[in-house]
Amino acid sequence: MGPRLAAGADALDREGAFPHDNFPLLHEAGLIAYAAPAPHGKGAGLAACRAVIQAVAQAEPATALVLVMTYLQHRQLSCPGSRWPRDVQDRVLVSAARDGALINALRVEPELGTPARGGLPATVARRDRQGWRLSGHKLYATGIPALRWLAVWARTDEAQPRTGVFLLERRAGQAGLRVVESWNHLGLRASGSHEVIFDDVLLPFEHAVDLRVPEDWAPERASSADREGHAIQQAWMSVLLGTLYDAVARAGRDWLLGFLAGRSPANLGRPLSTLPRVQEQVGEIEALLAANAAMLDLAALRVDAGEPPSAADSGLLKFNVTSRAIEAVERALRLSGNPGLSRGNPLERHYRDVLCGRVHTPQDDTILAAAGQAAFVAHQAARPGA
Repeated sequence: MGPRLAAGADALDREGAFPHDNFPLLHEAGLIAYAAPAPHGKGAGLAACRAVIQAVAQAEPATALVLVMTYLQHRQLSCPGSRWPRDVQDRVLVSAARDGALINALRVEPELGTPARGGLPATVARRDRQGWRLSGHKLYATGIPALRWLAVWARTDEAQPRTGVFLLERRAGQAGLRVVESWNHLGLRASGSHEVIFDDVLLPFEHAVDLRVPEDWAPERASSADREGHAIQQAWMSVLLGTLYDAVARAGRDWLLGFLAGRSPANLGRPLSTLPRVQEQVGEIEALLAANAAMLDLAALRVDAGEPPSAADSGLLKFNVTSRAIEAVERALRLSGNPGLSRGNPLERHYRDVLCGRVHTPQDDTILAAAGQAAFVAHQAARPGA
């Protein structure tokens, strides 16, 4: 399957077109519901899902990104602390196994930015006799051209607002939902991360799947089940996103190896790959990727063994892996010279794609601030008499 996905990657990037044809292939291979809990899906662990994302992302990373988002949502349904009604969970999971239905969370807004930084969403749900009426504006709805299910972060219009997730099932001719095809990004151009506008869209009552007063979303108010579920979910996100960007770097490395082995300057009379200086620089790229593989494999094994790292450590994993992936592709660009920046070669595409790792939630400044705070807390606790 990898070669089929890779064959269309350049055209998808160039045109900014969504990879519609790739998802039936994934569904036929049983990979859409791969992370969904049994009996609806395979119930695959993190190490197995990491292997899938590695293979797909190395071929066509935008497809892998949409698949990552679906895996994360499916996995969240089986995490401790999940409050989604069982019948709603079953509809989402059955549709994935039967039809290859995709799901993603829609959280970012023009005014709010990412909810990870706090604040109430402007997207509002109003309750009437028929159900909930959803109105608002979301950005970066990755995969929206093909999503069946939208997990929308919103607040109620009650006197004391509650915030949480409202689940919307998309249907043909649905009133009040509009996609604004605004995604024109430097990297991951085929991900279809467009804007979505909701105008009084009707949802069933039971599709308010997790509503809480805003204070109850604060980490210090979380139950033990919520904390455990959050740690598992953060680990899954960091490992799968880290795997995606590491895979992009590996695709860049593979192109570089072929380029160096096939290029024999007339004044040299032999391939560039035979030069010790070139071999050393390629070795530096290999060292970066080897460190990534070790970190990602260890984290996945820990999660599958029921010992997930803390949320802060998962953030550092994402930071370290994406930083190394970016550095690996930058080294490949320096080593390849002008050909690496040519639009006729894929390395410049891999560079644009891998840069998205820096801005993907959780972002670097948030990760490092949390790690710094945790370090001070640990230091204080370790002091004699503390």
